[in-house]
Amino acid sequence: MARLEDLTVGARVTGIVGDAPVTVVAVNWFGDMGLEVTVKDDRGQLSGQILYREDEARLAVSDAHLPWSFDADADDMRLASEAYRIHIAHLFDPYLAVHTSAIEPLPHQISAVYQEMLPRLPLRYILADDPGAGKTIMTGLFLKELLIRGDLKRCMIVSPGSLAEQWQDELYRKFNLHFEILTNDRIESAVTGNVFAETNFCIVRLDKLARNEAIQEKLRVTDWDLIVCDEAHKMSATVWGGEVKYTKRFQLGRLLSELTRHFLLLTATPHNGKEEDFQLFMSLIDPDRFEGAQRSGAQAVDVSDVMRRLVKEDLLKFDGTPLFPERRAYTVNYDLSPLEAKLYTAVTSYVQEEFNRADQL
Repeated sequence: MARLEDLTVGARVTGIVGDAPVTVVAVNWFGDMGLEVTVKDDRGQLSGQILYREDEARLAVSDAHLPWSFDADADDMRLASEAYRIHIAHLFDPYLAVHTSAIEPLPHQISAVYQEMLPRLPLRYILADDPGAGKTIMTGLFLKELLIRGDLKRCMIVSPGSLAEQWQDELYRKFNLHFEILTNDRIESAVTGNVFAETNFCIVRLDKLARNEAIQEKLRVTDWDLIVCDEAHKMSATVWGGEVKYTKRFQLGRLLSELTRHFLLLTATPHNGKEEDFQLFMSLIDPDRFEGAQRSGAQAVDVSDVMRRLVKEDLLKFDGTPLFPERRAYTVNYDLSPLEAKLYTAVTSYVQEEFNRADQL
């Protein structure tokens, strides 16, 4: 159905001359209830007719434009095309997160994100570079790349209490990522009763989660795209006397590992010198591979595919110069006082004769 007002010069109309489409070449109004139209059919023949309001039901105006023509709003078109360009930008700029963040990354940071972490999706990984390597920057780059790719909608960062504000500040200033710190007031004031279901990007203090079983129960019914644990070595367990001693932090690590698709652990000290403890720690990343591993400590396991560790001597600038000054260790001799010498002799004797004596028996 078309209104008489739609019959303008150039319009293609059906219903005037049978069902055949015609083109309006002239119109002449009689008041507002009648319209005299002159039309031309596809053979070029002209005809005229007076139409009234009751004829509107049989009229239909078709689009006279070519199939490939475009007459939409130009501003809307530009907005849509720009949104689509941003949506697929990562296909043409492999380092998009670097170029859209307020940072100047170093070579080892770029290699960690783009050569080690992004190719391993879903990611189960331990980033164990030395202190000062910039693990926060590497995490921020990884977060932003996942966001750009549409692979990250819910992320939680678990950190020691003293580092929560630092994480929030760094992610906002350098990557424009807004994370909310879950305080006691925020947890208790949750509208649904479960703050983890309401917050998609949050920072939680490690011990607040590890010590509070009620909060863990709320966390247990949620799922996440990525969970990042800072100072992750705090979530380790230990083997003592042939028995595994599980800590509350370790049990929290197991829970977090089950709730997320990507799991990233950050630590500068992944190994405490005991191979059994290290394999327990690695089970947080891959329980199927490490949980039942032989914990004799006689043979170290290869973890190069799930962990990267660079010491300060390996960290370089783009020009190849060391990032940190060379470490030089040397011995300083000094004289012990009589009391210090007596203590040193007693401790040495204990270590040589008494320490681990029960195991030798």
